[in-house]
Amino acid sequence: MLALEMFRSVPKTMIGKAAGGRIPMLLTGIAAPLRMVTLDPPRIDRPGWARMKVRLSGICGSDLGMLSGKTSLYFSAVVSLPFVPGHEVVAELLEDCEDLPAGTRVVVDPVLACAARGVEPCEACASGATNRCSRITVGDVSAGLQTGFCHDTGGGWSQQMTAHRSQLHPIPDGYADEQALLIEPLACAVHTALRAGVRPGDRVLVSGAGSVGLLATLALRELTDAGEILVVAKHGHQRELALEFGATEVVAPKETLRRIRRATGAFQVEPEYSSPYLLGGVDVALDAVGSTQSLETCLHATRAGGRVVLSGMPAKADLSAAWFRELDVVGTYASARGEDAFAKATDLAAHDAMARLAKSVATYPLHRWREALDHAHSAGRLGTVKVAFDPRSH
Repeated sequence: MLALEMFRSVPKTMIGKAAGGRIPMLLTGIAAPLRMVTLDPPRIDRPGWARMKVRLSGICGSDLGMLSGKTSLYFSAVVSLPFVPGHEVVAELLEDCEDLPAGTRVVVDPVLACAARGVEPCEACASGATNRCSRITVGDVSAGLQTGFCHDTGGGWSQQMTAHRSQLHPIPDGYADEQALLIEPLACAVHTALRAGVRPGDRVLVSGAGSVGLLATLALRELTDAGEILVVAKHGHQRELALEFGATEVVAPKETLRRIRRATGAFQVEPEYSSPYLLGGVDVALDAVGSTQSLETCLHATRAGGRVVLSGMPAKADLSAAWFRELDVVGTYASARGEDAFAKATDLAAHDAMARLAKSVATYPLHRWREALDHAHSAGRLGTVKVAFDPRSH
């Protein structure tokens, strides 16, 4: 079977780290630690597991960060190279898997928690917080925080892969594959909205209007009692989408502090040789980008005692504001099965805004992976919210 495989290459990683941000085409050329390979179809020798035929698999920001060398070395201990990427997966079962018959279309919860690893539940898994599993390097399969970062399971950037029954969520009849593809990132957005701790009437800032920011905005609007939701968007087409997804108002990055200062009566101060910040501001700010600028915006726009939520994989930033203004800085990773995040996400996927988004998913066959990654790197500028592989296409 055909698959895209990430492999260890120190020279390519160093090239990506040094120049990938300035020359994105390097990340799909000589600097890409990715190759097309022919692998044997997966075999099943563990109870509760099944083989699947991949229908669609998304390209996530974390995938791009991994390929560009931007991902922190912190994560090197919880992956097993070489591996097939792809953790946003819509697939079809090739054989019965407990109560699910062969042919069932499923979306995959990628977290490889205790149940999938065949070990006794750790404290986190026993409480339903499977995204905090402490057994992600042991058990029946090799180290891997998720499907798509684990050598043994395979990933969605291939024609076939494997998954455990605990990871599988049947797709309702009537949902197109493109609509179902958005359920996993929507489940992450559900978890983010619940972790944000929004109180009735709170002012919320969402920094970023790519897929993470848009889905978080929808989840905040539908699942919390947030008051004003202000979304920061770089591109014109994102403004319309953010309003459709539940934003009260959309602003450009340079307008953010001025708009919040006017709405909240905060004071703006101008430090020497550094960025301005507010004394006062929003109650909750959510970084949906993971860039230094986006995280700085959230830290500088949140009132003392407020909360900053890291939804995008965080970049380096000056944390002086978190210390000085006593901010709660909260991480939000994947989704927790105890929250029924996938059930809530499946319901949200039927929202009118989601139906429009699903129709705009751009798909590529595996052999055009360089084009697909180029497109994903420039998705915001090009007006695309989600790029995906269709391994069935040749």
